[in-house]
Amino acid sequence: MPAALLPAAAFGLVIGSFLNVVAARLPGRMSLAMPASHCMSCDTPIKPYDNIPVLSWLILRGRCRSCSASISPRYPFVEAGTAALFAGVVAVHHADTAALVMGLVLVAFLVPIALIDLDHRIIPNRLTLPAAVIAVVLGTALDPGGQVERLIAGAAAGLVLGLPALLRPTGMGMGDAKLIAVIGLFLGLAVIPAFFVAFVAGTVVGIGVIMRKGMMVGRKTPIPFGPFLALGAVVGLLAGHELIQLYLAAF
Repeated sequence: MPAALLPAAAFGLVIGSFLNVVAARLPGRMSLAMPASHCMSCDTPIKPYDNIPVLSWLILRGRCRSCSASISPRYPFVEAGTAALFAGVVAVHHADTAALVMGLVLVAFLVPIALIDLDHRIIPNRLTLPAAVIAVVLGTALDPGGQVERLIAGAAAGLVLGLPALLRPTGMGMGDAKLIAVIGLFLGLAVIPAFFVAFVAGTVVGIGVIMRKGMMVGRKTPIPFGPFLALGAVVGLLAGHELIQLYLAAF
């Protein structure tokens, strides 16, 4: 297993570079393939040797080779973060092919979803719909015995956020409900600790915003919930069933 961590991380770096493109282009319905990667300031095409994940950013010191415009540190952070997540999934699920494949696919969807929600306050159907379809297909093909649990978990989790979103549209969005449903389709019962982690993290950040801005302004400050759901999903993916066992043992 340790020998597989390095290839997993290297693969994650490459995927993370592509996910940066997805997060930047998909909300504007731009092609993910054309035009080729280019500087956002001077439009100069980026050479292959300047497009190596993380390393090129470090060598160029975060600046375009042509115009010296600053390149956001988010790019290498996303690449390195995706690499770490891929390595983590392999480390935890190397003995379970179904969990391994579904975990890597889930991470590949969570990263751009979280970034897009942070930037635009939306969770695109163009990501959640194919993610749901892929979850059902992979689950049926790789682990048919656990598919009923995952389908029930996805439906139940979607209802938990979907009903409040329908009753109070100004609060939780339907995009969040679709995302938690997708997470349930991938994780099954592990969606429970995933939701708990997301709720706690979101609450802590919300309290922090209120303490900083005051009650009146803080309560009206929009906070995207997608990144918290993504965080919870990662916890559920890497340690969800263990957390459930700990809870059952304690209570």
